[in-house]
Amino acid sequence: AGKAFRKFLPLFDRVLVERCAAETVTKGGIMIPEKAQGKVLQATVVAVGSGGRGKNGEIQPVSVKVGEKVLLPEYGGTKIVLEDKDYYLFRDGDILGKYVD
Repeated sequence: AGKAFRKFLPLFDRVLVERCAAETVTKGGIMIPEKAQGKVLQATVVAVGSGGRGKNGEIQPVSVKVGEKVLLPEYGGTKIVLEDKDYYLFRDGDILGKYVD
């Protein structure tokens, strides 16, 4: 995946994320059918842009960093396929939150 990001870098306040895999088995060991699986809203940040311009013209940095886990909205984002893997491009302001340890 490292080579793919040398070919594609987000611009401005855009964030490139990789959605986490859907849960296919419950904690009790029961297999969940594909239709019953919910949409995965958790993702890992894989690349960020340099930031957007504020009202005064200064660049405001993106609020997330590469490697952080974030919560995405249910709809939105632009799907991008890099080296046969699906990634999604969101604006920094569209990301709902980030997980902290």
